[in-house]
Amino acid sequence: MNSMRILLRRLEGPQTVGRGPAFWSLFVLVLAGACVYPLVADGYTVGNTVYFFVWVFIALSLCLIWGYGGSLSFGQTAFFGIAGYGYGILTLNFGAAYGFTLVALLLAVGIAAFFALLLGYFMFFGRIAGVFLGIVTLAVTLTLERFMAQTAGPEWHIGVARLNGFNGMSAMPPLTIPWPGGDIVLFADIGLYYLVLGLLVFVYLGLRILMNSAFGNVIVAIRENPERAEMLGYDIRKYQLITFIIGAALAGLSGVLYTVWGQYITPSSMGMTAAALPLIWVAVGGRSDLTSTLIGTLLVLAAFQALTIYGSQYALVFMGVLLVLTVLIAPNGLVLGAMNLLSRFGMRKAEGK
Repeated sequence: MNSMRILLRRLEGPQTVGRGPAFWSLFVLVLAGACVYPLVADGYTVGNTVYFFVWVFIALSLCLIWGYGGSLSFGQTAFFGIAGYGYGILTLNFGAAYGFTLVALLLAVGIAAFFALLLGYFMFFGRIAGVFLGIVTLAVTLTLERFMAQTAGPEWHIGVARLNGFNGMSAMPPLTIPWPGGDIVLFADIGLYYLVLGLLVFVYLGLRILMNSAFGNVIVAIRENPERAEMLGYDIRKYQLITFIIGAALAGLSGVLYTVWGQYITPSSMGMTAAALPLIWVAVGGRSDLTSTLIGTLLVLAAFQALTIYGSQYALVFMGVLLVLTVLIAPNGLVLGAMNLLSRFGMRKAEGK
């Protein structure tokens, strides 16, 4: 009972925005609307919404590593691609029988986390920090993208899974859940929508609990003053490494779900553009808060897709301008700034009464 109270108390804490009955009532209302949404929307729109949800995981991973941890990483798309390719290789070789796709999902995320363990160990225990950490992760991402792009020949295969170079891997089986009355196949429609929505809520609430725990407080302390945190007796390298691994696992989950959604994965998912876009989403939303990152990512994705459809040549220009304006006008994030403004307005109104 006490453990449950502690968990509930950690949903509201100094490291996350949003607390009190008003916030959680709004949260439940939005969640209820999201649950009802597939019942009133067409299949294409539901599948497109799943696409939006998939990218939120990688944004939350960057929020954790960069916003809370203070380590700017361009490597999230590398973990995204590693997990996506890992899922494709496993399922193309072993199929979807007996719910193996669920096992492949977990294994692919684990592969991304293990890669982050190796990379993070050499970075953090080698005292690489600041801009140099960004350079190393960017170099790793671009190296992986270049390597995967040149695997077009027939000799590049793992079992029956062809890597296919620029064209990428395709025709992976959809996510399948074993069920007594017959397996449930989750295509990019209502079934996958509810699965991804459930995972998103679980990850969001889990990260709120994590960041309002003692671990989260130490991570924020390391971001603010790593030398002082180390003088207080914390091995900052271990905390940074653990945060990096959790962030990589979330990015890997995003990569697997993207592969499940489209049943393909290409090297471009690890390219320079792909690596830069999550930075824009997180910066616009507010990198130091999970809720702001979630809302900002969905808003920017919707705007980016609309621009891609109706003016593709201007979409990336718009994203660049949006990032510059955010840095100049609201360096803490447009969404987070708006949320803080509404909070202050509500407090003043309450005091006036």
